[in-house]
Amino acid sequence: MAALVVYKGRPALAVEKGDRLELTLPDGARVRVRPKDVLWLHPGPASLELNPPEGEEEAAWELLQGQVVDLKDLAELVYGSYTPETAYGAYLLAQRGERFLLEGERVRARTREEVEALLEARRKREEQERRFQEGVRRLREGVPAPEDRPLIQEVEAMALGERRESRVLRALGLPETPEAAHGLLLRLGVWQRQNPHPRRLGLILVPPELRLPALPQEKRVDLTHLPAYAIDDEESQDPDDAVYAERVPEGFQLWVHVADVAALVEPFSPLDQEAMRRGANLYLPEGTVPMLPQEATRVLGLGLKEVSPALTFRLKVSGEGEILEEEIVPSWVRVRRLSYREALGVEELAPLRDLALAFRRKRLAQGGLDLRLPEVKVRLEGQEVRIRPLEAYESRIWVQEAMHLAGYAAAHLALREGLPFPFATQEAPSRRVEGEGLSAMWEQRKALKRAQLKAVPAPHRGLGLPLYAQVTSPLRRYLDLVAHQQLRAWLKGEKLLSQEEVLQRVGAAESMADLVREAERKSKLHWILVYLMEKGYEGRGILVEKRGGQGIFLLPELGLTAQVALSKPLPLDAEVRLRFLEADLPRLEARFTLL
Repeated sequence: MAALVVYKGRPALAVEKGDRLELTLPDGARVRVRPKDVLWLHPGPASLELNPPEGEEEAAWELLQGQVVDLKDLAELVYGSYTPETAYGAYLLAQRGERFLLEGERVRARTREEVEALLEARRKREEQERRFQEGVRRLREGVPAPEDRPLIQEVEAMALGERRESRVLRALGLPETPEAAHGLLLRLGVWQRQNPHPRRLGLILVPPELRLPALPQEKRVDLTHLPAYAIDDEESQDPDDAVYAERVPEGFQLWVHVADVAALVEPFSPLDQEAMRRGANLYLPEGTVPMLPQEATRVLGLGLKEVSPALTFRLKVSGEGEILEEEIVPSWVRVRRLSYREALGVEELAPLRDLALAFRRKRLAQGGLDLRLPEVKVRLEGQEVRIRPLEAYESRIWVQEAMHLAGYAAAHLALREGLPFPFATQEAPSRRVEGEGLSAMWEQRKALKRAQLKAVPAPHRGLGLPLYAQVTSPLRRYLDLVAHQQLRAWLKGEKLLSQEEVLQRVGAAESMADLVREAERKSKLHWILVYLMEKGYEGRGILVEKRGGQGIFLLPELGLTAQVALSKPLPLDAEVRLRFLEADLPRLEARFTLL
């Protein structure tokens, strides 16, 4: 004779088989279990055709409030009899938990206060669900009401990457992604031009508020009698390098002055830890978020005061661009700020030009690459998006090559002196592309390997240098600051960071710097698309790649690439006119057509 039991929440028929029970489950399967693994409902005979009759649940509860009884007693009170069907019905009432509650093998009748509290909670849940569904309906229809603000806040949190799931998006049948959330906010008119990318990547969007220590009293070489020029884009606000060169019998003497940030930011200090946490300055069209307190730029920026503290690299360089001698000293310098355009008219910079071009020829002869693809600056000025193509002034090359020389010299010194150092390295590209046009540069860039920072030296094939380190932007990049900390410690005979400590800083800073670069790239593209959506565009495009019937075009005035259907055969580097059609702002995509 089979008894009725409950096993894992489902009814089953049980027959004793020694010290075990053999169960028959609703799907016909049979299992053997221990008696303690089941809840006994009725001794049988029973079947699994269970249809509990209508009962007097409320009347039984009125009688039993607060009491504990067996399932058998509850079945008899509710249904007037104890059968497999009524026993199972009593179990279901207890499982439902409204008036009765299963506690082990017995049942407790809730008190009146408990039942009233449960009913009130159910009423509130039903009311919340009703309001939620009404809000979802309004969002679907595109007419949100003020009371829908919590739903919209949930969608905004999703768009900003602050949550991974959204019941609202799910209810609307939309993917639970930041892009889908962004698109919904645009359709509702809640968002219009908001740039979500830096917050979505988890970046800090306010400057550090740490105090800057006073500049230490230490011996510095007075170089204020020498000319020094901080040459940068016109809108640059953080000048951290300045240059000057003169001819000497051996070739050239070059001075590269760099903001002496390590004088104020010591390893392991709160300022150092905060800079490592940020990795680099975050340059957005909306403005710059510095990795150091803003006061650091005011105190250390070159040319912002009459005299500035610097770490100076004095290099003697041959006429062919070979470094013959290097010296690094803390200094005082008097710096004049120039734009790249203004620098072209300064006769005193002629030796710098000649040195830069000589060193550049040497690098390219050693396998360095010359990639000069169009770039633009994107800025948000008030509500106006401004896009300015960067002019290819030759003075950019002068400054760039001076920075390369300083980085080459610093890496060479670090290797020679055995300093643990953040070396910048790059493997050779997967292939060399011949040609002069933009299409060749585009193809060559695609073949580049990712540059890496290591604590051991290795060649930088992209620059054509046997070793290299970035040392000229300690106000902007944390690993430049680490290099300066090591150089200052070496100059003063103090304890250096170990190779393990340098590696730890490389790893931490590079992971953050990757996020910073991604935020800058996506933010720049976001505002370019906003500009296109608001003002439209018709202008030139240059074909740099063909993919079947599609062409990849560079748009120099926008710093943008576009994939466009080719309606006729075109050679690479052909210049055409393109018209903007539409943009998908959440997905950062734009469509153009060939005129």
